[in-house]
Amino acid sequence: VQLQASGGGLVQAGGSRRLSCRASGMIWNLNFMGWYRQAPGQQRELVASITSSGEPTYADSMKGRFTISRDNAMNTVYLQIDGLKLEDTAVYYCSAGMMGPRYWGKGTLVTVSS
Repeated sequence: VQLQASGGGLVQAGGSRRLSCRASGMIWNLNFMGWYRQAPGQQRELVASITSSGEPTYADSMKGRFTISRDNAMNTVYLQIDGLKLEDTAVYYCSAGMMGPRYWGKGTLVTVSS
């Protein structure tokens, strides 16, 4: 399974960004798809995940400004980030697996400027 994330870039604080991650390869059993992020000098943390039936789960600290969605026909998971803050600067990684994060993409960098 290969995961290709896109959508990162430089964005001003208060703005929005939509990240995409498309899965390819042996993808017939990817019930779990999710987004994690790793800020400079910090550990990777869960942002949100979503099942193949569309049920989302958000980390407590991510509720409110992050929206995860999924297009099974396109094998793609999205992460909408609104009201971006400086502390949202991080590499955002997508992951996928049958029940949890088994496969990982290379990540896409989101940099929030003031």
